[in-house]
Amino acid sequence: MTVVLVVDDEMGVANLLSDVLSDEGYHVIVAPNGREALRRAGEQHPDLVISDLMMPVMDGAQLKKAMEAEPDLKDIPFIIMSSMPEATVLEQCAGYALFVRKPFQIYGLIDQIKNIVDSNSSA
Repeated sequence: MTVVLVVDDEMGVANLLSDVLSDEGYHVIVAPNGREALRRAGEQHPDLVISDLMMPVMDGAQLKKAMEAEPDLKDIPFIIMSSMPEATVLEQCAGYALFVRKPFQIYGLIDQIKNIVDSNSSA
C-alpha cells in the first residue's frame, strides 16, 4: 500500500487530504509541522510527502532540505502547497515534484498524486 505523509498545520486541510486519500486506497500519515513529519518519515518511510510551505516549528522548505540530507528520505517525491505564487515559493524551496496553489481542487490534486506515485513506482 502506498504511504502518503500529509504535513499541514491547518488541520482542516490535513484532514480533508487524509480522508480523500484514504478513500482512494492510500495509507495516510498526518503531521502538524515539519519536525514531526521528519520524525514520522524516518519511522514509516512514505512513498510521497505533501507539505504546506508555511508552518510553525519547521516549515515545508526546511523539511524538504532536512529530508534531502537523509539518505533514506532524499528520493521521496515532495509536493509543496502554498497560497503564495509559485515564483515566491521557488525562492525558498526547489526540487519538488509538484506545486499546488491553495485553495486547490481536491480531485484534480488526487489525479496528480496518482501520476507522481505511478511514475515513481515504475522508475
